[in-house]
Amino acid sequence: MSYDIVIVGAGGGGMYAALEAVRRNPALKIAVITKVYPTRSHTSAAQGGVNAALANTDKSDTVDLHIFDTVKGSDYLADQDSAAYLCEQAPILIRELENLGAPFSRLADGSIAQRPFGGASKYRCCYCADKTGLTILQTLYEQCLRYGIQFFNEYFLLSLEQEDGVAKGVIALDIRTSKIRKFEGKTVILATGGYGKMYWHRSSNAAGLTGDGGAACLRAGMALKDMEFVQFHPTGLRKSGLLVTEGARGEGGYLINNKGERFMSRYAPEKMELGPRDLVSRSVETEIREGRGFDSTAGQYIHLDLRHLGADLIKSRLPQIRELCIQFEGVDPINEPIPIRPTAHYSMGGIDCNTACETSVKGVYAVGEGACVSVHGANRLGGNSLLEILVFGKRAGMEAADLASKLPAAKISDQRLKDQEEHIAGFYGKNQAERYDVIRTELGTSLADNAGIYRSKELGEKGLSEILALRERFKKVKVADHSKTFNTNLMQVLELGNMLDLAVCVAKGAAAREESRGSHSRIDFPVRDDQNWHKHSIFHMNAEGEVSLSFKPVTMGKFELQERKY
Repeated sequence: MSYDIVIVGAGGGGMYAALEAVRRNPALKIAVITKVYPTRSHTSAAQGGVNAALANTDKSDTVDLHIFDTVKGSDYLADQDSAAYLCEQAPILIRELENLGAPFSRLADGSIAQRPFGGASKYRCCYCADKTGLTILQTLYEQCLRYGIQFFNEYFLLSLEQEDGVAKGVIALDIRTSKIRKFEGKTVILATGGYGKMYWHRSSNAAGLTGDGGAACLRAGMALKDMEFVQFHPTGLRKSGLLVTEGARGEGGYLINNKGERFMSRYAPEKMELGPRDLVSRSVETEIREGRGFDSTAGQYIHLDLRHLGADLIKSRLPQIRELCIQFEGVDPINEPIPIRPTAHYSMGGIDCNTACETSVKGVYAVGEGACVSVHGANRLGGNSLLEILVFGKRAGMEAADLASKLPAAKISDQRLKDQEEHIAGFYGKNQAERYDVIRTELGTSLADNAGIYRSKELGEKGLSEILALRERFKKVKVADHSKTFNTNLMQVLELGNMLDLAVCVAKGAAAREESRGSHSRIDFPVRDDQNWHKHSIFHMNAEGEVSLSFKPVTMGKFELQERKY
């Protein structure tokens, strides 16, 4: 199976890359490999919307304001050239999606409706009720089928193959048969999603967001960037951690503590509930820690109150949220407040790449949540994640299509297949005594306790020590299921290995960064330190599996460093 472009991941970023590449050069042979079916990719979970300075609802909005809001929201850790490209391309991409058939919600004059979102200075977020990601995903999938894109569903990424700094393709496991296959590619686009599911107990992420692409790059000698920055969304459902879109607050929802107070007046007096996510999450967590939350057998929580919005608005603009609340909490938001608490939601860190989505390996590109361009810096603004996968998915498809037409066919040696077969066979050995579920649970607990919303030197060192110990125990983890067909136990073990490798980076970065910036909040270093820490964290892994940490400067632009206030 030899291709011009091999794309790993069939969410919005992967499919937009495939679509752009085939439109640019219809003669290209393109393969899209996905762990799940394309319409079940995690893009479908994005509810609230996608930012673009269309100035439909607010005529005073501009691209420059969008860039500034993004840089400010990132706590000035975003690379400003990448942020500028993201925001400049936004109106173009929205209109292109509209022409492809995406059913955006409309204003009375027929133009695309826009709602306010956290950290934004204008009404900028375009939406499809509260199912924006799903509708965009369906639209892109239709277009990919129209152009004859070849999908390989239910394949699990095992390794990224490169030789002398040049892409050769990937090796993947056919989940249906447990066979290992080579996908030789002149170019590779990694659109594999984030790693937030490693938090397990408090995560809005789908089960498959286990950082597979980042882990493959790390093992291939490539760099990851800013891995310590994990965003907690302020409004996850109390019991499950499922997301309640920021659009609920954008439509006018209130956060209420057990004293009946709209407490955000203490933390963001101007923006209130529409402050940036990191600030609102810390505020909710603080209210709970200081005894102003509500008690329940499922843990303490805060109320998100939508009742004053009225039944018609909730049914028309937040129908999925109402459905989730009824199904998972037994609460109808038309009549009762929603019980919420912060939930691990988004990974700002990922595969180190530039504005052209290029990595350190020629022919390997990275897009979406699994990549770190960096447009989000230390904190992502709501509405910028769907935008990122569209803008950089298109850019990666463009770059890969141009490069693939100039390169010779790639080859992966049969020995690399044998290496992967031996690696997997090792999980069935007689000395394998550790249980997957035990290590998986301990990993989630350690991360939540030591690298959560609030951090410290003591917690960071404790977390790193615990994760390194779990990584050693993982060497003896056992796959109990010996079947070949849909061996989900094997896949869970492989995912756990990926999460453990990335968790070392998260813990190492959290312990090292002695400041508070964006989603990274140190109780022992509560102030942002631009003199010593205005820089990106870079992670490498050596042949022995040891992770090293270094740093590189942030790319600045027209916006100078200043205090972030809301």
